[in-house]
Amino acid sequence: MKKIAIVTGASSGLGKDFVRQLDRKYELDEIWMIARRKEKMKKLAHSLKNSKGVVIGADLSRREEINKVINKLNDEKPRVLFLVNSAGFGKIGSFIELGLDEQLDMIDLNIKALTAMTYNVLPYMSKGSKIIQIASSAAFLPQPGFNIYSATKAYVFHFSKALGIELKNKGIGVLAVCPGPVKTEFFKVASSKGKPLDWKSKFMVQSKDVVAQALKDSEQNKMESVYGVTMKLFKIVSRIIPHRMILKMFKWN
Repeated sequence: MKKIAIVTGASSGLGKDFVRQLDRKYELDEIWMIARRKEKMKKLAHSLKNSKGVVIGADLSRREEINKVINKLNDEKPRVLFLVNSAGFGKIGSFIELGLDEQLDMIDLNIKALTAMTYNVLPYMSKGSKIIQIASSAAFLPQPGFNIYSATKAYVFHFSKALGIELKNKGIGVLAVCPGPVKTEFFKVASSKGKPLDWKSKFMVQSKDVVAQALKDSEQNKMESVYGVTMKLFKIVSRIIPHRMILKMFKWN
């Protein structure tokens, strides 16, 4: 039975760095890379040193595309050591300003696709396997101007922590990764101006560092991974101070 990792959103950002670091750190026969942009993943696959990169072009916001992965799992029946759900996107703008379709697309990818992937991959996991879900520090607090995105990441955060308890007796670890702003393509997609909200740009961190911390925390069977002192403080503040008071400080036009 071959040992594999599955990484969604593998064409860029955190997903790409997870592929690279999984290849370096663990003995895996294959890493299945899933995203829409196949050419970028092909280049990544050729760069791997220890594992075979398997490119699966799929738009996971569409149920029929998820079936590509399910059918491949059913045919090959591998042992999945890692599932990294990194696919997702956000849009900056108020609920009224943003189009309904793009907000529903956020829900489809950030919530529905992540849930479907987790459900369908779990039968191929066993004791020692790890599920790594990319949530966000946005999960800690409602965020005007990032409304739907922060709500979807709150789902990922709570779903992951509860699932970790449910799977504890099976020896399968579940980690919610909650980074702050990361230097990736994320904000090119999120903002029509191609840049983050001003205050977010002051706290940018490197994707590879977030991934390295997440893998370390996963090895230690932690339930959440928060990289950097700033975001750890943000998490504490968001729990101590009532959200109503914090939200008064938001300036949204």
